[in-house]
Amino acid sequence: MKEREVLLVKRGNPPYKGKWCLPSGFAETGESIQAAALRELEEETGLQGKITGLVDAGSTKNSFYGDLIFHTFEVEPTGGILKAGDDAVAVKYFPIHKTPVLAFKSNTEAINTFIKAKSEFWAIIDSFSLSVSSRDIIEHQPNFLSDILVEVIEKNAELISDHWVKDVIFNKTTPSYNLLSPEELSRRFNDDARQYIKWLTGNYNYKKMKTHYRTLGTVRKKEGYTLSELISALSLIRKYIWEFALSQGMWNKAIDIYRTLELERRMMLFFDKASYNVCRGYEK
Repeated sequence: MKEREVLLVKRGNPPYKGKWCLPSGFAETGESIQAAALRELEEETGLQGKITGLVDAGSTKNSFYGDLIFHTFEVEPTGGILKAGDDAVAVKYFPIHKTPVLAFKSNTEAINTFIKAKSEFWAIIDSFSLSVSSRDIIEHQPNFLSDILVEVIEKNAELISDHWVKDVIFNKTTPSYNLLSPEELSRRFNDDARQYIKWLTGNYNYKKMKTHYRTLGTVRKKEGYTLSELISALSLIRKYIWEFALSQGMWNKAIDIYRTLELERRMMLFFDKASYNVCRGYEK
């Protein structure tokens, strides 16, 4: 394995000639399973390595070989030159989520087991990478922690908006908002929710956010709103999105603590930046 790729070899001999599979073979008499795995790796791919963990183990009945017991290991390359050898005619790294159809069912099961074991760790890494990326848009991998919050917002936008509208109309910190119709207030909520979703999914960089909220601050000043009202309205949007998300029982896995802290941090980051730029636009 390297990063999120898996090394496969194309078989040169029957059975399944021309099919891709994990580097594999049979242990020799007196040879440990671990030693056999590393030997086969070097013979078929030219790479030397060290075993970092057991991925999967099981047994199967094969029409060609008969009864088999197999072990699949995660191996870290330590040396050698990547090249096809032994009975392999090609060797290549594939993205682990985009492997070709494999020759052996046990290989497919092992890769799926590995993906399942790493999914929560990858979710944390992806979420962190998205939050600190300086690029406008980064490739979206499955299972971003933010996906959960995005789904909650999109599916329940109308309900969350209703809570916010009822509060902002009667809240003492936003007196001018009670002059607007519920329909107009709902439109404003949905606009901010869309900005936040873009931010969470990586489709929105800081330059775009700055332009949007500075323009908003300028427009609201011309409309006669006080700056404190604008900041309070944004704070209430954050409050109702977050409270609704928590009420849905989203946190029920081992990474619950990280997920909660990470999403809360990213929500605070977005709305702090939004508030700052509203202020700058208002002061312009």
